[in-house]
Amino acid sequence: MGDSDRLREYRGKRDFDRTAEPRGDTAASGAEPHFVVQIHDASTLHFDFRLQVGDVLKSWSIPKGPSADPGDKRLAVPTEDHPLEYEDFEGVIPAGEYGGGTVIVWDRGTYQPLSHDRRGRPVPFEESLERGHATFRLDGAKLHGEYALTRFRGGERGGEQEAWLLVKAGHAGSGGHGTPDPRRARSVRSGRTLAQVAADGGEG
Repeated sequence: MGDSDRLREYRGKRDFDRTAEPRGDTAASGAEPHFVVQIHDASTLHFDFRLQVGDVLKSWSIPKGPSADPGDKRLAVPTEDHPLEYEDFEGVIPAGEYGGGTVIVWDRGTYQPLSHDRRGRPVPFEESLERGHATFRLDGAKLHGEYALTRFRGGERGGEQEAWLLVKAGHAGSGGHGTPDPRRARSVRSGRTLAQVAADGGEG
């Protein structure tokens, strides 16, 4: 599937004359794949978790946000693929536009795919996602270590909405911190809170 096809749903939901969100014109580099976690104060406050796969960011909405505590199992609902440039997006999406509200970049960095088959052979990351279970190691400013995304509902065979779980590897109670209060959290890009970005009108 080409880049234009992957981003068709994303572009179809947005009026780029009104929103500052990127259209998506950047090809993937040969460096390690990136990830980003954004906090989005839309109709419901949530976190968006995005992993670079090829020329797009595969995306999940995580109501409670990713946690560094292995005892926390976070619901992750797939959303449309986003362009690579979205990794840097922080600002205010106008009211009336899809996903209107304030966005900050809570964390970002690189990740290492870790998925293997039963014989220990590496599985391409996109294939592991298609199979419904992918493991990876995050190296961000805030999130570090091994995580897994596992589909537990929906997918190719069922008509119901897909749902996944995002879980950190390790033993429950091993000392990892949960997710911070999203309204007090600060952007790794600008150091601002959601309220400060909203007050600035998305500038900066």
